[in-house]
Amino acid sequence: MELIVHNAKAYAYTGGKPFDASLPCVVFIHGGEGDHSVWGLQSRYLAHHGRSVLALDLPGHGRSEGPPLASIEAMADWLAETLDAARVSRAQIVGHSMGALVALEFAARRPDMMERLVLLGAAFPMRVSPELLEATRTDEAGAQQTINIWSHGAYAHYPSSPGPGFWVHGANLRLMERQKPGVLPVDFAACNDYRGGLAAAAKVRCPTLFLIAPRDRMTPGRAAQDLVKAVHGAQVIEIDGSGHAMMAEKPDEVLDALRGFLVGAPSPVQ
Repeated sequence: MELIVHNAKAYAYTGGKPFDASLPCVVFIHGGEGDHSVWGLQSRYLAHHGRSVLALDLPGHGRSEGPPLASIEAMADWLAETLDAARVSRAQIVGHSMGALVALEFAARRPDMMERLVLLGAAFPMRVSPELLEATRTDEAGAQQTINIWSHGAYAHYPSSPGPGFWVHGANLRLMERQKPGVLPVDFAACNDYRGGLAAAAKVRCPTLFLIAPRDRMTPGRAAQDLVKAVHGAQVIEIDGSGHAMMAEKPDEVLDALRGFLVGAPSPVQ
């Protein structure tokens, strides 16, 4: 599905079903140098079980036009304009990593549009080491290799895939490599520079779920604790055995958690 936002095409994957704005809407927001494809299983399942789905490509990512946006605040404003273009008045927002910060900022700015909020791999502050920031600017391929290693837990090394023909490490690296040159340093600088996390969290009024991965080396679970405390009544689920790329490493467990929180279906994940 293509929308026009600021005279540029904004792409959203709708889960293999025509988008229907009259249905309850779930919006997925990817992380740094990602795109809509990271939500393949989760978005498709919900689209075929009574929800309308918008798995977005942020500007400059995937199939969306325009340059990447330089701040979390700008991405949150873009999200509001994109939902207006799709004629969505209220939604359940799901964000991973950088996308979690965007979802959090959006929830604070537009509480009237929020039904539920899910933050995966969230952290505040979402600091990036000076060495890695420099590498994103001067050695993008090397930075991608480093990020890919840090983004996965041991499960991604052995047995290395959740199913035949699927290579977790290779798929994630290829996803980063296919993004436009220059996206990576903009995304990581936006995460590193964001200062409004705790203030935004204090303004959230909708039911909120944090998904935390114990083996996450990009955004360790401890780095989310201040956000969890700041969001009134927040729930937390650990995705056991996973690293940062939890939607790929533990796709069924992530889906179970989303089903339980967004749809009300029983979830075996505790």
